[in-house]
Amino acid sequence: MSQDAYRLTSPSGSEMELPVRKGTVGPDVIDISRLYKEQGVFTYDPGFVATGSCESAITFIDGEKGILMYRGYPVEQLAEHSSFIEVAYLLLNAELPTATELAEFDSTIRMHTMLNEGMLSFFKGFRYDAHPMAMLSAVVGSMSAYYHDEMDAANPVHRDIFAHRILAKLPTIAAAAYKLNVGQPFMYPRNDLNYCENLLHMLFAVPAEPYEVDPVAAEALDLLFILHADHEQNCSTSTVRMAGSSGANPYSAVAAGISALWGPAHGGANEAVLKMLDDIGDVSQIGKYVDKAKDRNDPFRLMGFGHRVYKNFDPRATLIREMCHKVMEKLGRKDTPMFDLARELERVALQDEYFIEKNLYPNVDFYSGLIYRALRIPTSMFTVMFALGRSVGWAAHWREMIADSNGKISRPRQLYTGPVARDYIAVDKR
Repeated sequence: MSQDAYRLTSPSGSEMELPVRKGTVGPDVIDISRLYKEQGVFTYDPGFVATGSCESAITFIDGEKGILMYRGYPVEQLAEHSSFIEVAYLLLNAELPTATELAEFDSTIRMHTMLNEGMLSFFKGFRYDAHPMAMLSAVVGSMSAYYHDEMDAANPVHRDIFAHRILAKLPTIAAAAYKLNVGQPFMYPRNDLNYCENLLHMLFAVPAEPYEVDPVAAEALDLLFILHADHEQNCSTSTVRMAGSSGANPYSAVAAGISALWGPAHGGANEAVLKMLDDIGDVSQIGKYVDKAKDRNDPFRLMGFGHRVYKNFDPRATLIREMCHKVMEKLGRKDTPMFDLARELERVALQDEYFIEKNLYPNVDFYSGLIYRALRIPTSMFTVMFALGRSVGWAAHWREMIADSNGKISRPRQLYTGPVARDYIAVDKR
């Protein structure tokens, strides 16, 4: 990478040059690694909103232009022409597969979907009403107890095995968590079904009768997983990288990422959208709630509008909106009123100067919850579905981080605002 220099003058008047590193696309970054050593100061950036924490070749986002690319491929093209399994291969291996490579990769994933029976017994220790994300995090963390012989991060073969294993087994774990919640028998995976068909089978089939996967449902899940597969250095991905930087095994790192995703500010937005639509209740109430959203003194907010990264529009939202139409036409008769409400809310908001001025456009979460609801997936499973799609991004970033020869354990610094040095006082003199 070519380098320029950024000249910095400290409060004391001393000067230093900080190298400017240039990526292939996107903003330049100033390398401040020498700043404390030479100037005795840290930088201050709460939430790391303007800090590049690593060098990555996986995903690029331009929030101003509404661009999302995986390994250089626009997400719109992948959503139209590819499949989640092909996108997973791309994220993990940096290039699109040949037909032979795709068939081999698909076969590898299909053949490793079963769980060790001891892992299935693990579920019996949870309460019947345990949250699926709690079970997902715990069981993924337990995988290190079952596959400890193949966790050498320095071994590229072991890194591949981990990535394939987490991608293959996470749907089985997710489905088992769901079955525990609804009091039904666990369903074993079927190697003759593709990734999303198999997930639907494990979620909704029962031993008492045959189950036929609806192709529209499988297609919708495939699209959602593609659009959620990676999103640069988001909270959960950064958590996976940070946990992994200590040398922790990859299953522990992913379990940490799952826990981060569980936070409502990260993975719970589509559930919040459905709650908001329930609160609005009827098309006739939209104007009232839009006015509430514009009132600074009213705590109400329109969920599913705007994005921390995308300042113009979310490229994933348009794709999900189209799929939502398709799903509702085929599967969502009882959810049609809520879908109509969502469409009318979108129409009204997009014509309102307040939302236009603030670039508050529908994001990926606005319609995804409607799709999950139409597929009969309960709201408690929404973030689990997010995790299934994001699992391959976590695996790709963990592998990239481990293979980086310049990698270091993550160790942010701070601006200390506590007491200055003081002497201890014995308890009888306080």
